[in-house]
Amino acid sequence: MVLHTTDTAIKVEKTLNDKKTITRNSVTCFTCLNDYTNAITDSESGEVVCSNCGIVITEKSESINNPEWRAFTAEEKYKRARTGAPTSLAIHDRGLATLISKTGRDAGGQKLDTAMYSAYNRLRTWDCRIIYDRPHNRNLFQAFSQLYALKDKLGLSYTIVEKTAYIYRKAEDRGLVRGRTTSGMVTAAIYLACRDIGVPRTLKEIAAVSNTKRKHIAQCCRLLINELDLKVPMADPMKCIVKIASKAELSEKTTRLAMNMMTEIIKSKISAGKNPMSFAATVLYISSFKAGEKLTQLDIATAAGVTEVTIRNRLKELNNTVGKTIHWI
Repeated sequence: MVLHTTDTAIKVEKTLNDKKTITRNSVTCFTCLNDYTNAITDSESGEVVCSNCGIVITEKSESINNPEWRAFTAEEKYKRARTGAPTSLAIHDRGLATLISKTGRDAGGQKLDTAMYSAYNRLRTWDCRIIYDRPHNRNLFQAFSQLYALKDKLGLSYTIVEKTAYIYRKAEDRGLVRGRTTSGMVTAAIYLACRDIGVPRTLKEIAAVSNTKRKHIAQCCRLLINELDLKVPMADPMKCIVKIASKAELSEKTTRLAMNMMTEIIKSKISAGKNPMSFAATVLYISSFKAGEKLTQLDIATAAGVTEVTIRNRLKELNNTVGKTIHWI
């Protein structure tokens, strides 16, 4: 089926029920073969319908006046609107600066003449100098470059990146970055952002990826918490159980048993003030015995990032407290 459309289409837009918009085009219908038939185009459904016989001529037609994408909600339409890149705290200028390209061509794709090309080179040079003229901008550029490098290594989400940039900007405004390494402050901000959002990341993991000493990151974390008055929540033991079980490749049955045991431990209030990773590893070690899986203390300690001695100490505590009423093994 071929739709023959004249070069000069007469378009008249009408609104139906204040929601649908239709367009009438001068076309030739392939059924009634009437050259003067007005075909109705429904912009919402994308269908072209003959007004004489009522047959659907085409479906999902493309319009040069509307974008090629579709949006079903106002939020989706706002996200898909092509009005430039969104602003971000993780960019040193928040994405509001103007960039002058090096292509040497105008908007039509034509090459610039020598005089104009030389003028644009001078403008681009001064634009770069103005962007990085202050130490504040240079520090943010260096810090956020390291942040995006760690984002790929740690697999951080966009929310964590934005939260990290917010914490680092507050620290830079207070003058806390002066005299300290940029990598240490960035990694400390990443750790605090993960704790605030509830992502189970330990200092040891972040220190290993960022090539920064764990002691230095801990010092920067304490500084940020005290000076910025941050409220850092405790790590969720249930998320720690899921993380360790995934690394150790444990079954779903073992994970469920560990979660039930962790609920009992939280009710007994013996886990307060202790590392949630160590308790999660200990509970998984106990549940692996009940589920019939062969798992050594070394395997679970490696997956959790703790030592075997820590697991044995937590086992003794559980046997002396909760173990009196619950049979662990």
